[in-house]
Amino acid sequence: METTLESTEQKKASVWSTGLAMFAMFFGAGNVVFPLALGQSTQDKNFFGVSGLIITAVLVPLMGLLAMLLYNGNYVDFFRRIGKIPGFLLMAMILGLIGPLGALPRCITISFSTLCACGLTWMNLTTFSLISCIIIFLFTMRQSRILTLLGYVLTPILLLSLALIIVKGFFGISAPGPSSLGSFETFSQGLLVGYSTMDLLATFFFSSIVLHSLRMGRAVKDVPNDIGRHLLSIAFYGSVIAATLLAAVYLSFSYLAAGFSAELAGVSSDQMIGTLAYKLLGPNAGMIASVAVCFACLTTEIALTVVFAEFLHETIFKEKLSYKVALLVTLGISFFISTLQFGGISAFLGPILQVFYPALIVLCILNVLYKVFGFRPVKSIFYGTILVTLALKLLF
Repeated sequence: METTLESTEQKKASVWSTGLAMFAMFFGAGNVVFPLALGQSTQDKNFFGVSGLIITAVLVPLMGLLAMLLYNGNYVDFFRRIGKIPGFLLMAMILGLIGPLGALPRCITISFSTLCACGLTWMNLTTFSLISCIIIFLFTMRQSRILTLLGYVLTPILLLSLALIIVKGFFGISAPGPSSLGSFETFSQGLLVGYSTMDLLATFFFSSIVLHSLRMGRAVKDVPNDIGRHLLSIAFYGSVIAATLLAAVYLSFSYLAAGFSAELAGVSSDQMIGTLAYKLLGPNAGMIASVAVCFACLTTEIALTVVFAEFLHETIFKEKLSYKVALLVTLGISFFISTLQFGGISAFLGPILQVFYPALIVLCILNVLYKVFGFRPVKSIFYGTILVTLALKLLF
């Protein structure tokens, strides 16, 4: 079967569209909240904190994405290396955490908190969550158009709004105050904050959306089952673009929060971005920027919803449950979990992420070594990492 490759200009456009779409999928609630909270708490030690954050929230997810590309986006094969049943259970747990039991409703609550910080007083969280779930459902009914929608429509609005907040903020920023934390303690805090973004977990499943959308788009026609060098190239360079944009936003947000630490003192972490937008841009422009941040959460919500709904539709119910019904189930659970509010959801997620995140990083490394060098050991190292992490968690 002959494969038709796109022209150089078309390929560049596909790379940028893919990169922007991947950035939009990753950039959600945690990516807004946690860099700000980190900067506000670390102040003049922010360099050490944000260095740790970039390792676990940018470099680690990038490694995970590249590892998944080596598996053609097949997360079932990726997790099966730790055992068929344990791999399935781990996969289901991760999908639940990034889907309706964690990240998805967390995105909804941060959108609500951001708007509240800019003056939204006439709507409660329950009503907002219901409206959000309806909007997400409408956006996720046409799977093949997701990448185009995210890359060309929603992401530019988001980037422009973030740029306005960042540029205006740096013109009025103050020198950060002194932090009581040591350099290593601050760096360690940044590493743990990176866990809370949950980007590595999302990476395992976002890769399949990216590859599916590339196959369905103009980048490649008549693509065989394996993704091919051309498709791998687009996905790789798109990943680098997404990682670069994420790192730039993390740096900017954390330094903004460090400089405005006095103004953000006492502000809950989920309202920091709305508070900054209101302070820097005024009530009208601040509300517009806050709505754009909600678009950031929406793009992530769309991707997370599709991933979990496809898991229900294809893996759990073997296509006996329609995709649309799977969407409704996913969003129904998300709606009820969102009523726990941002703080309640984060308190539930924190201990789980601290125990399992290091082992998932190790699994990525081992699977890359297996694909590239044929390195086979995996189970003892993976489970050993979980036991060591759990022991350290209980002791300290």
